[in-house]
Amino acid sequence: MKYAVSSYSLSALVNKGEKTELELIALAKEIGFDGIEFAGISVPEGEDKLQYAARLKAECERQGIELVQYSIGADFIYGCDGDLSAEIDRLKGEVDVCRALGAKGMRHDATGGYKNGDEKFNGFKQALPRLVEGYRAVTEYAAEKGIKTMIENHGYFCQDSDRVEAIITGVNHKNFGALVDIGNFLCADENPVTAVSRVAQFASYVHAKDFHVKSGSELAPADGFFKTRGGNYLRGAVLGHGNVPVLQTLKILSDAGYNGYITLEFEGHEDPVTACRWGLNTLKKIARELEWND
Repeated sequence: MKYAVSSYSLSALVNKGEKTELELIALAKEIGFDGIEFAGISVPEGEDKLQYAARLKAECERQGIELVQYSIGADFIYGCDGDLSAEIDRLKGEVDVCRALGAKGMRHDATGGYKNGDEKFNGFKQALPRLVEGYRAVTEYAAEKGIKTMIENHGYFCQDSDRVEAIITGVNHKNFGALVDIGNFLCADENPVTAVSRVAQFASYVHAKDFHVKSGSELAPADGFFKTRGGNYLRGAVLGHGNVPVLQTLKILSDAGYNGYITLEFEGHEDPVTACRWGLNTLKKIARELEWND
């Protein structure tokens, strides 16, 4: 089993000016990860995006760590001012960035859903054909570049496991799968065990994430938590410290035959380096428990 960390997990260090994005690579290696995922990249002023991506790739090679994934935003409804063809072309450009990074997989979002009054009488059923069209066009282009594309259970509107399944089966392309985030289903108030069981067969990549959960029937926390779609409350947790059934969901994925990277994604308030180190230790303990080998 190999373990990666999302740059998002360590982004607080960049935001505080303690590390540069480039320096996160050495830090991930120092903590003990085999790989790193970049959740978007912030191109330095005056530098070309493809050139900067190549620089990140070279630094990974120098540090002896694999750049395994590139994850970015997208919106097939409102992106590029609602021009679907333009949004597809933009994402094809991001595929080229992914290739320059040396990553073999790219996650991009579908949409945050309808807004500005358009949501009246419009829902997932109405959006599905457009989302399928967009994803299929991007993954066909990415397949030519040797890059697998995927949807993550992310962003509320397409977060439910049945919606993820509907998009994947609608695209119906061997180059398109799921980034299964074991914690994110809680954002849509869905049981992670039930949800992971539904989409495990489509898993191309996995995020291991944990949350502290408070019921919406309790007093709303004053700070530190965010609302789920149904009005419950979540706070990012050190992996294994929260309420996500980490062991059970990873066992479901193991039993389904998944043997790719497990990537830690931490979004809590604790020190990110300590949180990532502890989370990695928990992942290794779970792998031993499950006898989950390469």
